[in-house]
Amino acid sequence: MTVPSKSENIGIELAKTLALSAILALGIRQFVAEARYIPSGSMLPTLQINDRLIVDKVSYHLKNPERQDIVVFDPTEELQKQNYHDAFIKRVIGVPGDKVEVRGGKVYINGKALTENYIQEQPRYNFGPVSVPPNQYLVLGDNRNNSYDSHYWGFVPREKIIGKAVLRFWPLDRMGGLSEESKPNTPNEVLQPTS
Repeated sequence: MTVPSKSENIGIELAKTLALSAILALGIRQFVAEARYIPSGSMLPTLQINDRLIVDKVSYHLKNPERQDIVVFDPTEELQKQNYHDAFIKRVIGVPGDKVEVRGGKVYINGKALTENYIQEQPRYNFGPVSVPPNQYLVLGDNRNNSYDSHYWGFVPREKIIGKAVLRFWPLDRMGGLSEESKPNTPNEVLQPTS
């Protein structure tokens, strides 16, 4: 019987380590988190072109998306008909049961104006009112006037949502969490009575 040499043992161990690392990396990307980059200006000013993000794929197995979460989702049936195949990133504005309307440069949820300290500029279009169906979400880009979003093609089914964008890791000078910088300070600031 031949005993493997020390260099053969190191080679075998290295191969095992690389295989295990690859399996873990694929498992993490598939089920836990993945990196994404921003290819367009539809989420300006919150997300810049070429920003790199971490998308949390676990939390939505435990809870539903919430208003103002930034979500990554696979193209809806309507978008697939238009030959879109890559994932989209937008902000959740309407959750199931909400009545959403855009008028006079503001978004209204169930008749109350939504405080939006994260948008590029006020929307210059009117939309709705529409009611968000069960298990679906209305999503808009932060760059409202330059975003191909729900006000064009409809709602995002819950099963199409990949995860929540939680962390910008590139560029380094803007690295940090996304949820805190893009939401009002208190829940009472989110919806304001109409004047």
